[in-house]
Amino acid sequence: MRILWLNTPLLLPLDKGGKLRTWHLMRHLARRHHITCISFAEPAQLATHREGMKAVCAELIAIERREGTKEGLRFHASVARHLFDPVPYAVGQYRSREYRQAVRTALDGGGFDRVVCDFLVPAVNMPDRLQVPSLLFTHNVEAEIWRRHAETESNPVRKRLYRTQWRRMLRFEGRTVARFDRVLAVSDVDRDTLQRLYGDRLTAPVSVIPTGVDTAYFTPAPIDAAAEKRVVFTGSMDWLPNADAVQYFCREILPLIRAREPDATFTIVGRSPTPAVRRLAEDRSVEVTGRVEDVRPYLAKSAVYVVPLRIGGGTRLKIFEAMSAGRAVVSTRIGAEGLPVEDGRQILLADTPQEFARSVITLLQDRNTRDAIARDARTLVTERFDWGAAAQQLELALADTRMPSHRTGLASVHFTPVDRVKPL
Repeated sequence: MRILWLNTPLLLPLDKGGKLRTWHLMRHLARRHHITCISFAEPAQLATHREGMKAVCAELIAIERREGTKEGLRFHASVARHLFDPVPYAVGQYRSREYRQAVRTALDGGGFDRVVCDFLVPAVNMPDRLQVPSLLFTHNVEAEIWRRHAETESNPVRKRLYRTQWRRMLRFEGRTVARFDRVLAVSDVDRDTLQRLYGDRLTAPVSVIPTGVDTAYFTPAPIDAAAEKRVVFTGSMDWLPNADAVQYFCREILPLIRAREPDATFTIVGRSPTPAVRRLAEDRSVEVTGRVEDVRPYLAKSAVYVVPLRIGGGTRLKIFEAMSAGRAVVSTRIGAEGLPVEDGRQILLADTPQEFARSVITLLQDRNTRDAIARDARTLVTERFDWGAAAQQLELALADTRMPSHRTGLASVHFTPVDRVKPL
């Protein structure tokens, strides 16, 4: 099968959960299918990772784009330009004539059996109609993330902004899911949410592609004396739900933990921490690492892994990684949403600061409970959640996708020439 796979950021480096999910699934598919990937990339990324991308695709078409920081005047100017854009900011900032031209050129060349739009964003650069069966891979229900942003925000100005973005995302996501011949969700929860929000427009079947983990890469390590009181969180710190989670943990939960365990420390591991996250390290019990090459040493040097998310969607690869690494996990229910885990067996679930702190304290103080939860969690992921099994389900969904007769023909779309499309 020849597959045209549309990404937004280049998959490498593997520094985000969504990138990791896509990488492992594409890596398995690439053994049996010819994949052409279209992606934005910074010039430095191409120079470093061009060769590595051959592990997941036979051809890479890269559109040069410099990713700005999420702070400073340029960032705020970019946000201001999109204030009156009917398309949500998270999507509109990636609208690109060059990308659209690359998609059109690839499709005009013919020969593709399927088109996969990975995440919602690339859909903004697709023709309205395709002559090839198409699938939308939704790693989250994006409108739900923005709704939760609005619910948890206390600042009235930001709350109004989040509500506006939620409404725009709700409209855009609803229109987009209706364009595809199959929708892929990462959990039963997300599938049900898509059907609840967009049932009147969601005519395509929705298939669930479960989250996996590389259990040979994330292996248990003993907890030494220095790690006995250390709590850790990993994730991309330029993703707002993660930034909100660690600030909430430091503000509301960590003081309760340290009242009972004065030696407890908290390590925040992940790329591009925002200024607000960096300021958390002013507390000597908090460490903010920024980007690291490998998260495993930080998991090994911790006793408890926490996921204090109040905002989110999809499923958290980070939880399966921590479980595979033999670490007991405490999470909010939103953090563990969509994962087949049982509270008290493979994980502890807590939604209030007091409950969350008590759960962490229990694991720090009771080694037998901590080891039992870690053991059950490791067994769960090794027996049921290998990436090969998830890729097999994706392959079946690709093979079963058909294009209804009303989706034939390409819409008339004007594209301008581009000279920065670079094949691998």
